[in-house]
Amino acid sequence: MQLISTKICKTSDIGINNNLFGGTMLSWLDEAGGVMASETCCTPRMITLKIDEVLFKNPVKVNEHIRIYGRVVRMGTTSLGLYLEARRFNFNNFEEDLVCSTRAIFVRIDLNGDPVEIDLEIRKKYTNTPE
Repeated sequence: MQLISTKICKTSDIGINNNLFGGTMLSWLDEAGGVMASETCCTPRMITLKIDEVLFKNPVKVNEHIRIYGRVVRMGTTSLGLYLEARRFNFNNFEEDLVCSTRAIFVRIDLNGDPVEIDLEIRKKYTNTPE
């Protein structure tokens, strides 16, 4: 998996139970996935079509560092699927704990917002991507 983003949980990111607000994590996953989708497809015009179920396995507290990883799991004609993981990084032992994971689908669009094909050479590169 490829590291695509890092975040620090700030006081302003905390919800009523003193954990990272789930909506903030979803935003981070969506942003990181969009960046990876754009870089993979060599275009700034990628939009989120779908984010699958997200299971929050571990809480995130103030000042904890989050690393978001991703990998391409599916390549279509106009879209690609990513598997995304958010992990909490521990500076004391350099270990990472899974916070949450999901799959997301991004679609390449043109200036009018209509789906457009991803370059054939890029699609070929990811045709046999393992699930």
